[in-house]
Amino acid sequence: MCLGIPLRVICINGNTAVGEMNGIERKIRIDLVPNVKLENYVMVHAGFAIEIIDYEAAKETLDIMKELEESLEQNNR
Repeated sequence: MCLGIPLRVICINGNTAVGEMNGIERKIRIDLVPNVKLENYVMVHAGFAIEIIDYEAAKETLDIMKELEESLEQNNR
């Protein structure tokens, strides 16, 4: 199973970019999404942006991830 993480693009330098989620920044490759622009949301897998997504799709995925994290925390208590 593969898991993609949505990140907001905050810096672009050639074929690399910096993506941010909840204050955490990651360097990513953007070779597969040549039309990406600052402030776009991208789905990232294994360090590569694999598609540009809209804010609603990013938010939905992040909300699901947050619910999962909270559920795991409750189960570990």
